[in-house]
Amino acid sequence: MKGHDAAALALRATLGPMLFAHGWNKVAGPGGLKGTTGWFEALGLRPAGVHARMAAGTEMATGAGIALGIANPLPAAAAVGLMTVAARTDHRGKGFFVFKGGWEYAGVVGGAAVAMAALGNGRYSVDGLLGRRRAGTRAALLAAVLGGASAAALLAVCYRPAEKPNETDK
Repeated sequence: MKGHDAAALALRATLGPMLFAHGWNKVAGPGGLKGTTGWFEALGLRPAGVHARMAAGTEMATGAGIALGIANPLPAAAAVGLMTVAARTDHRGKGFFVFKGGWEYAGVVGGAAVAMAALGNGRYSVDGLLGRRRAGTRAALLAAVLGGASAAALLAVCYRPAEKPNETDK
């Protein structure tokens, strides 16, 4: 079981801080929250200011929850939701490879989050200290379904990309 616990810790120590840093960058990076709001406006997320704050806060809370190993599979579901929205808005139509703007990064992070939910947080986590052992197929399915459904609901209500002009309109 020690190998399983070490694997869970390694995955959490990789995924959690990375997600936290992405959220922090939306707030305190070069463009700050104003730049993130403008970016979200251009993506078609309405109202952009709310989504900028919501994305940043969700990424930071999710990253902290994953890193500490709290409440599996809920932080994993949040990561799936975040990455689904990113793939649909920012990476859509750009192919697979991230260096071309594609959805590769979002897919890998979302997949890693589902794998983490299946693996569980392990002994070296807050859940482990509290005796919570949520893991397995049900935890993975919950993360995937809850994250995907949350993203679908958000996109249905708030995603309004600008229409591109037809070639004949030019």
